[in-house]
Formats: sequence, C-alpha cells, structure tokens
Amino acid sequence: MTALGRVPWQVLWISLAVIWGSSFLLMKVGLEALHPMQIATLRIGIAAVTLVLLALATRSRLPKDVGTWGLLAVCSLFLTALPFTAFVVAETRVSSAAAGLGNAITPVATVLFALLLLPSDRLTTRKLLAVLLGLAGVVLIAQPWTSDSGPDLLGFGIAVLGGASYGVGWTLNRRLLAHREVPGLAHPTAIMILGLPMALVALLGWSAVEGWSPVAVPGDPDALPLAMLAVLALGSVGTGVAYILQFEVVRAVGPTVSATVTYLIPVVAVTLGVVVLGEQLGLWQVLGAVVVIGAGILVGQRPKPRVAPA
Repeated sequence: MTALGRVPWQVLWISLAVIWGSSFLLMKVGLEALHPMQIATLRIGIAAVTLVLLALATRSRLPKDVGTWGLLAVCSLFLTALPFTAFVVAETRVSSAAAGLGNAITPVATVLFALLLLPSDRLTTRKLLAVLLGLAGVVLIAQPWTSDSGPDLLGFGIAVLGGASYGVGWTLNRRLLAHREVPGLAHPTAIMILGLPMALVALLGWSAVEGWSPVAVPGDPDALPLAMLAVLALGSVGTGVAYILQFEVVRAVGPTVSATVTYLIPVVAVTLGVVVLGEQLGLWQVLGAVVVIGAGILVGQRPKPRVAPA
C-alpha cells in the first residue's frame, strides 16, 4: 500500500476537485502576462515532463506498437490540446467562473457522444432527459436573450466546447482503446506526450498569423513571475498530482464514484472566481449551473437492477 493509500478516499476526492477546480483561477492569473497559446503549451509540456518522471519512478511501461500510439494521438487531441486551449482562450472573454461552468457540460457531453459513437450504448429516458436538461442549463447560463447581464456568448461557447471535448475524448478512448493494453500511469503519460507537439504547432501557427514571437511576453512583464508560477502549478499539480489522486480514488471506490468529482469542479471554480478575483454571477447563471450539474448527476446514476421473482 502506498502512502496515499492510507489516506481516506474522501480526502483524496475533495483534493482532486479543488486541484481541478482551481485550474480556471490559475489560467486567469497566467493571462495577466502570457498569451493563451503560451499557457496551453506550457501546461501540456510541464504536465508531460511531470508524468514522464512519475512513470520512470514507478517503472510504468509506455506502449510499444505504433498503432496504439496513433489511437492515443486521436484521444489526446480531444483530451489535451483542444480543451486546454479552449478554456484559456475562453477566459480572455469571460470570467474564470463562467469558464468553470462550461466544464460542467462534460458528463452530459460524454453520454451524448457515447450514444453517437458507441454501438453498445442505448438511448434511455434518463439519458435523454439528462441531455435535454444539460442543454437547457447551458442556455440559461448563456442568456442569449440579453446582451447586458449574460456572459460573452462566443467566450462561453468556447468554454462549452472545451467541456464537450472531454466528452468526445473519453468516448473515443473507450472505443479505440478497448482492446489495447495501456495500463496505469502509462495512459495519461502517453496522452500528454502526444498533446505537446499539437500544442506547439498551434502556438507557432497562431503567433505567425498574428505576427508575434512565441517566446515574447505579450502582457504585463511585472506579472510574469506570478503568471509562470500559476502555469507551473497548472501543469505539474493540476495533472501529475491530480492523476495520482484519481488513480488512488478509482482503486479505492471504483470509476463510477470517482467520476462524481466532475460535479464539484464547477463549484470550486465559481467559488474561487468570486472570492479571489471578485467575479460575479447573475441569477440566471447560478440557476443554469444548478440545472447543468443536476443533469450530470442524473447521467451518473445507475439504474437499479431488477430482482428476479423467487
């Protein structure tokens, strides 16, 4: 048993929610000095280095065949490069709290794309209701009927895209890697390694189009030290430590209970945004958040097994 194995899983679960929920605050701090693509690239790069070191320390073996790496690359696009970029770009237009609410769509999006991509998944009344509730909650948060009190529609839409990207990525992971052996820490390590070149290409392309140096400081130079610390925490703690905690929780109580941490992440993101950054949420946004999180909880519920008559 590891040292973490002696810690109650509830403590690890709460720690995981705090770590992932605080990522939206850290991205907002990083934007004071850095470009969104710089933050996304540094986050993936630091995460990759952290996980490689952890994999070496635990003697985890990465896949050897090219086919598995190719399938992992497809999953990595939707689990690293796209969502990490989407969330930080969204925060240039909306608050960290609003971006965190966009992440709440992940459980609903996972069910929706599972229905589309996995032949074994069937549409049930519960799943349909959860998807419709989730979409209704997103509409309530966005408030498209007003331009005064709601968040920037494009910015919030990009945040929702980031949350939905996780749903696509995990669904593809189930479909493409169902018969491939990528155990333990090797899986997230390979995902991050493959996400780094994608982020680098996007960074170089974005900077070339806009005409700035990818190593320049586009924001406030005085804010650079704090911004770099935020990105360092975002990459190392928000991925390396978080993945270790996730594995311990899954080992203790299984993947179903472990996945419920998704419901608490937006709550942490909103709380930190309001308390630390002084951000504000309107009534419709709070109501929409409750609806989206409720939809995610409804999705995560398992139907009770039927008891055969004696």
